[in-house]
Amino acid sequence: MPRSQQALADLVASLGLSDPRIEAAFRVVDRAAFVSSDYGGTAYSDRPLGIPEGQTTSQPSLIAQMIDHAGVTAGSKVLEVGTGCGFQTALLAHLATEVYSIERSLALADLARERIGGNHPAPVSVIHGDGWEGYGAAAPYDVIVVSAAASTLPDALQEQLREGGRIVIPIATQHSDDVLVFVKRDGRVELDHLVTPARFVPLVKGQG
Repeated sequence: MPRSQQALADLVASLGLSDPRIEAAFRVVDRAAFVSSDYGGTAYSDRPLGIPEGQTTSQPSLIAQMIDHAGVTAGSKVLEVGTGCGFQTALLAHLATEVYSIERSLALADLARERIGGNHPAPVSVIHGDGWEGYGAAAPYDVIVVSAAASTLPDALQEQLREGGRIVIPIATQHSDDVLVFVKRDGRVELDHLVTPARFVPLVKGQG
């Protein structure tokens, strides 16, 4: 087995994934294709990595946790807030029916489109825009996954969530960014549970 394939297999094995669909997505979507070639084998380590525009892509284990708690099914329409390099976007495209991803940085949005390409089962749309405002044109969504820490749950995302849908989002606290799951019940978006404390770049309003 080539060294890169072995490194990818070792990374997936280290994640201890219980959902076979998520494990299959991680086996198909090669993280090394989404980050700088300067990282070499580090792309297969379970750690965050820097990407252009002063941003980061989260460690694979954290991405896996967030996707798992989001409850993405084969029939889900997903909104991702914070495309970054497009790695998580591509994973979602192997799990959902439709994926919309919004990125405030035009440079990152263009880079992600290039790296995601067309090698995925579900249609993917990368939009240059303000993540705080979501993407109302394709709402409502079954799942919303936010990849940057917000000070509070944005109103627009609550409005764009389908009844029974889930939002997975880091909310900044004094000591960490708590990854939380919210569920929409009877028209109200309510906190369901904590996934894990972590660290994220902030969810910045506006678009760059």
